[in-house]
Amino acid sequence: MLTVGQLTAPQLRQRMAGDGLYLRTGAFVTCLRSNIPQVVRAIALMYPDYPLANDDGYADFHLRMVRPFGWRRWFRPQVQLLYDGQPPFKPLPLAQAYPMFEWGLNWCVASRAHNYLLLHAAVVERNGRAAILPAPPGSGKSTLCAALVHRGWRLLSDELTLLRLSDGLIMPMPRPISLKNGSIELLRAILPSSTFTPVVRDTSKGAVAHLRAPADSIARHNEPARPAWIVFPRYEAGRPATLEALPKARAHLEVAENSFNYSLLAAAGFEALAQLIAHSDCYRFTYSRTDDALATFNALEAPP
Repeated sequence: MLTVGQLTAPQLRQRMAGDGLYLRTGAFVTCLRSNIPQVVRAIALMYPDYPLANDDGYADFHLRMVRPFGWRRWFRPQVQLLYDGQPPFKPLPLAQAYPMFEWGLNWCVASRAHNYLLLHAAVVERNGRAAILPAPPGSGKSTLCAALVHRGWRLLSDELTLLRLSDGLIMPMPRPISLKNGSIELLRAILPSSTFTPVVRDTSKGAVAHLRAPADSIARHNEPARPAWIVFPRYEAGRPATLEALPKARAHLEVAENSFNYSLLAAAGFEALAQLIAHSDCYRFTYSRTDDALATFNALEAPP
């Protein structure tokens, strides 16, 4: 199967400027069109191991990144994301073009993929068992996720957990890991051989960068995982690693608060979440050192 990395630079530019690059990320195919150089370069940098789908016109999401016409092309230039030809968001500064693509694709999945219970949570897997990490921004979720998947865990997603309604399994959607502010330099230090995008500053989230997903996680994008743990992480400077059991009733409420479509799915959403909670051990986890967090999760993963 052809991958992005097997295209030459001119071939990649031609596809993205023409009929589009049909990019497969787990359960979804995205047709991306853009002739913005930094978007093309970022796709080449972050997605070389991803398979290409047939360019037959079918895709779950059709996205186009364009520069607005008029004076904005020259004065404080901007970028606009189009979904099915329509702009769902306001334009952003041109320097934020690649992060806007990643944020836009998250929005597409969160607002359209209602054959899954969608959770705002990172999710990683080892030996077929998945750990779901629901948490608000600033909790250290993505930092922890990045460290785990570069130390033996498989990346399913750093942002969206897709729980299949039919059988309760988690479907992978491995994509570049979004990092913010202090976590960028922290992970550059502990993962010196990994690939990062240049830092984009002054976004609504502060400074942002993306970390390339491990090739093995991408190669296994069709392999679902069975949920085993739900861990609510929280970074607190100077705190020792602490793992505390969380009552399942409280876990149900808090996971529901971190779901994009729990209410929309009504009874099906309640049943899916109830089964998830019933089959998962639930914890709160506080940490400050990445090494302590890795040790805690490795102990958690030990066979029952």
